Amino acid sequence: MGGFLVWEVIGLIDTDGYCAEWTFPAEAGAVRTARSVVRGQLRDWDLESLGDITALLVSELVTNSLRHATGPIGVRLVRPEDVPGALRVEVSDPLPDPPRERAADTSDESGRGLQLLAGSCRRWGTWPADTGKTVWFELTVPD
Repeated sequence: MGGFLVWEVIGLIDTDGYCAEWTFPAEAGAVRTARSVVRGQLRDWDLESLGDITALLVSELVTNSLRHATGPIGVRLVRPEDVPGALRVEVSDPLPDPPRERAADTSDESGRGLQLLAGSCRRWGTWPADTGKTVWFELTVPD
């Protein structure tokens, strides 16, 4: 996990087997750190080919959490046994409101994250949590 300071991650919850989970403070450095740990875990799982798209989509979702929520942000990677050939990525925050797609004008500097997400993964969605929500997406794991 080189390349980031330990204090930038509130907690490394699990990196065993087919699940890895981290919690980050709601600070600007969380985006960079989340990208770094996600890329590192994908390398460990021999899934480097998914590194660019996963890091991009995690960046979008963590940035969205930073803009709209306060409190810790969770990132979780899962190789679900019930969905062979998939990588599920989950980003959680304490804001209960689900994200909303909006039509961004060509001059807007933001507002395209969910469109990017929808066009880049095989499926995505949200679910409520005890405190907040989780936005998730799935990517196809190459053979």
